[in-house]
This record gives sequence, structure tokens and C-alpha cells, in this order.
Amino acid sequence: MHEVVVPEVGAHRGDEEQERLVYFHQYELGCLSLFSYLIGDTTTGRAIVVDPQRDVSGYLADARDHGLTIEQVIETHVHADFLSGHLELAKATGAGIAYGAGAQTDFPIRELGHGERIDLGEVVVEVRATPGHTPESISLVVWEHADDPEPWAVLTGDALFLGDVGRPDLLAAAGRSPDDMGRSLYRSLQEQILTLPDGTRVYPAHGAGSACGKQLSTAAESTIGEQRRINYALAPMTEDEFVAVVTEGQSLAPAYFGFAADANRRARGLLDDEAPTEAITIDQVLSIVAEGGVVLDGRNPEVFASGHLVGSINVGLDGRFAEYAGDVVGPAQPIVLVTEPGRETEARVRLARIGFDKVVGHLPDIEQVLIGRPDLSEQARRITADDLATWRSDQPGLQIIDIRNAGEQEPGVIPGAHRLPLAGLVAGIAAAGLDSGAPTVVYCAGGYRSSIAASTLRRLGFATVADILGGFQAWAGAGLPVEIKATHVVTGGAI
Repeated sequence: MHEVVVPEVGAHRGDEEQERLVYFHQYELGCLSLFSYLIGDTTTGRAIVVDPQRDVSGYLADARDHGLTIEQVIETHVHADFLSGHLELAKATGAGIAYGAGAQTDFPIRELGHGERIDLGEVVVEVRATPGHTPESISLVVWEHADDPEPWAVLTGDALFLGDVGRPDLLAAAGRSPDDMGRSLYRSLQEQILTLPDGTRVYPAHGAGSACGKQLSTAAESTIGEQRRINYALAPMTEDEFVAVVTEGQSLAPAYFGFAADANRRARGLLDDEAPTEAITIDQVLSIVAEGGVVLDGRNPEVFASGHLVGSINVGLDGRFAEYAGDVVGPAQPIVLVTEPGRETEARVRLARIGFDKVVGHLPDIEQVLIGRPDLSEQARRITADDLATWRSDQPGLQIIDIRNAGEQEPGVIPGAHRLPLAGLVAGIAAAGLDSGAPTVVYCAGGYRSSIAASTLRRLGFATVADILGGFQAWAGAGLPVEIKATHVVTGGAI
């Protein structure tokens, strides 16, 4: 699935030449905040795809419909937030795969050097090394014609976002300090991106909601001049000041990031995004769960709460399904899907987009299964903010967990709450000193993520767990007490 945000754009050299020369198509994958691109020259039919999502049928269809041949798949860097479709596209088209210099993979790639120009015909793509988010990061400057005085656009990958820049702290576990990476990013921005003319269009690899930055805009495109004016990270400042401002307040990286970053370097199985998802029986499900598998229920939290299979984890398909599933399910765990009828393949493909390929099937007709096996059915407890206010007085030993990210907690938390972001929930239970036998209430901003966390805790053996309807918004909106700093703070490291 993909959504066209910016339709193809025709570039014209002058009044004497009215034929459309540039094919440019931006795709948005909202559930992962991903932008990817198909760029071609209509005079030659030669094209490239940049930062593709793993299900590639959309690129293939658009290239076919517009008479384009995809010759290269270019990755602006080794991605951590999704599993890229470079192998799928290479298999389908015979295209080569290219990265910036220094990228390490166990499949053949072409390394693109700084200043290299890729000729598609009239259209030329210039490579600029822009390390900082990762060492091998590149940006791609698009020229309508090789001899134009100014470029038409720049694809900035994760170096420059709209309203933000790429976070420099994700490689701490690989021995790269945020300080060093931040300094590289500062120089990349100042020397390679901000030297472009103000009228140059800017197309990043991610939009609002991505964990690769902290305050990305909802816009799909901008210009160098506009970003120079409005982007906090591009304001005049020293290198030291830049490092301080861009490393402060970053959220805990989603738990699956390390896995996805490694998988993007590997030769691995290919995704068939049109293959059906096998239906399995409840007896098969029980056997899979007994051997370490997990049931992932994609229905919305209200439906899930009314009745679900014991031990299921609820991650609603109408939210950031794959990202949040990757926070509470391991990539090697066999997964059984429960969804609304007809959405099981959508769920499987969305999990595959982060490299979670262990979907063994889906359990159809969940309502009928629960009617026939009431011993396997349970309900989830969801309480109001007023209920919690009463429970805090009546329940000694009550544990309250705030699973929002650090930036979301700045306006305040419920007094006494443990701060444990969803991405660090499973790994942080022991460090937070949580007691599985004590009554526990979980909350997020509005009630979607809290259902994920509460169902995860129940699966891990917590006896009495509830989550708050409407989350912190409902609590604060009811005028109930708020404190600025939580009693317990649990932090996590980068990948």
C-alpha cells in the first residue's frame, strides 16, 4: 500500500521545450512515517527508486505505467526503522543496489562516492556525502538538466527533515558516540545541504511521527530557504550548541530498531506482498503459543477489551501497528494474527515492513472461537480517570505506569507514576521494580498504546492490570493532580 502525496512533476527547460522530462513521484507510508521516491527521465525511460518500503508492487506498477525502467535502488543510509525493499526490487527488475561509501552488507552493492553524478538522460542525480545520522548517509541532489545553474530538488534522507534533523544517537551500541555523530551531522548540513540555493525543494525520508527525529513536520515537501527560516536545528549556532540541542529530548528508540538495522545489511528472504495469509485452527494456535509463539490481536482496543484470547497482545491495526508491535514482540517469535475479517494479509505485510516474518497464520472468526471455548476468553479492564483517582485511595500498593515518551511527559505525569516508555517496557520491568502481583494501571496520551502495554503485562503474568480510557488527556482534563517529575524514572539506551 502506498499513498501519492506529490504527483509526478513535469520540468521544463524553456518555452521552446514543452515536453515533460522529469518523472518524480513521492510515496508516503503513514504507519511508518516513511517517504520514498521514484525518479525518472521520460526521454530515456531510465529511473531510480530511493529508500523503498519492502512491499514494492507500487513502484513496479508506476514504472510500468509510465514506461520507466528501474536501473538502480539507492538507499540514503542503512535504515533502522523499517526493512527496505532493495532486495525485492533488485529481484523484480534486475536493478543494482547502491549505498554511500562505507556501507557494509553481505549482498553486492555499488558504493556511491561524494560528488558522483548519476545520468538518467537529461535528468542528473548528484551524490553528496552527509554523514551524521549514520556514517554512510548520503543526500541526492536532482538536476533537471546537467547544465542548469541551480538544482531542482534534494532528497535528504535522514540528514535533514522538515522541521528537524536526523537523530545522531542511534549508533551508541556500535561504538559511535552521539557527540561525534552530531558533529558530523552539523558539518554535513552546513557544508553540503545549506550551501544549496534557497529555492531547492527538500524531500526527506521521513515525516511526522518518525522516531528518527523528535519534532518532524506534517508537511511532505519544503525548500532550503524555508527550512533555513523555520527549522530549529538550522538556526545560527556553534557546533557545540548544535550537538546539545539535537541530542536533548530524544525518545527511546523502538525496541526493534537494532534488529531492522542488522536485517537491512543481510541477504534475507523476499516478501510476496500479495500472498494470502493461512487460516489456522484454535488447536494449532494453542500449540504455537505453548512453543513460545504469541497471538497479536489487531482489533481496536474497545473491541479487544470486550473479549479476546487469553494471553493475546492488542496492537490495533488502525494505529502505528508494526512499530508498536516491534516494541513488545520479538522478531524471532512465531506470530498468530487476529484481525477484523479480511485484514489479516494487511497485518502480515505491515509486520514484514519491519522484518517480522514469523507470521504463521491467522485465527479467523475470533468471536465464534471464544463462544465455543469460553475457557480461553478473557476481558480487559479499562477504567476512567475518576475510577483511578478513587483506586489510588483504596488500593495500597497500586502501581501506575506512564508509557509515554520523555517529551510527552514534560507537561506532567500522574503523581507517583513510573516513567517507562512503551519501547522499554518489556526490558525495563525489573529495573523499575514492578511487582507482578500488585494491582497495576497503565496510561498513555489517549488510550491506544496503553492497551498494548496492559495486554503485554497480562501476558507476562501481571495478575491485575487496567488502563485508563482517554489516557493522560482524560486525567488532566478532569482537573486531577499532576506532578512535573515522576517518582521513578527508567531510561534506556540507543541501539
